[in-house]
Amino acid sequence: MPETELFVTRILNNSLAGLGNSLTKLVGIPWQQRPWANYVAMQLLVALIVIVVFAILRPRLSVDRPGKLQHIFELVYEFVSGQAEENAGHDGHRYVTYFGTVFIFVLFANLIGVIPGFESPTMIPSVPAGLAVATFCYYNIMGVQANGPFKYAAHFAGPIWWMAPLMIPIEIVSHLARPLSLTIRLFANMYAGEQVTGVFLKLTLLLVPALFMGLHVFVSLLQAYIFMLLTMMYVGGAVAHDQ
Repeated sequence: MPETELFVTRILNNSLAGLGNSLTKLVGIPWQQRPWANYVAMQLLVALIVIVVFAILRPRLSVDRPGKLQHIFELVYEFVSGQAEENAGHDGHRYVTYFGTVFIFVLFANLIGVIPGFESPTMIPSVPAGLAVATFCYYNIMGVQANGPFKYAAHFAGPIWWMAPLMIPIEIVSHLARPLSLTIRLFANMYAGEQVTGVFLKLTLLLVPALFMGLHVFVSLLQAYIFMLLTMMYVGGAVAHDQ
């Protein structure tokens, strides 16, 4: 059954169908009358919201009289920075930009589904998969930069040279499984949360759905944190110099 087109998606399909087909053509998708999917529209909306929030925040930054929005994002920064130091090592502060970007984007993408008329793009497998692949590429690139290509590749062989024929396949499979693990964890939790909330919104009065919406908010926060935490651990393992 075709998905119900959200109003944001309808706007894009009505006004920017040509652009959508031009973009999809780059990845080999044939022409469609309505090329914009809900999850793509929601990602664009989330990115726009994040940009607008920071555009509002930037000129209002103040050392003497910080506003409420600045206080909120200072707390977020301190939290992410502290987690980075704890889970990615002493050089974790160097990667806070990526960690914070992942956390905020995933959090906003999860929470937008609570708003009536919207849905969380992270409940579509390709969105968590894209984020997982980006993380996979990022921590491997950071590992190569921190240790050099040869030393980074050597850690796949393990600490004992004669066990390398056994360790290399195990390490390769382990690393390739990480994007799959990140994808399934985020997708499954957000999809389940969306479905449960949607069902109870249709079947019950306001109070019960409100409880499940509160649970959805909690799951959204938890999954954004877990995704960021695992990203930190992968980066920390990749950039460690004791390999």
